[in-house]
Amino acid sequence: MSYEVTGKLVSVSDTMQRTETFKVREFVIEKSEEINGRLITNYIKMQCVQDKTEMPSRFSLGEEVKVMFNLKGNKSERDGKINYFTNLDAWR
Repeated sequence: MSYEVTGKLVSVSDTMQRTETFKVREFVIEKSEEINGRLITNYIKMQCVQDKTEMPSRFSLGEEVKVMFNLKGNKSERDGKINYFTNLDAWR
């Protein structure tokens, strides 16, 4: 599933090496819109993986950016408890 969002870049983390072969970098987009006369601001945390982790470095904090991303969901079971995770994987 491919989506896009435009907003202001407000945070970029360092690249994290999760395993020997997998790395990830998170960043946050601030998206404000008026709904029924009220200004609503959302902070959308996204991630880049593998060869895309340098992508946020091309932009400055405060800059307006358009991000193309995929919506991904995972399920994990630990100690008999099931957890669900949602990731927004940026690719452009």
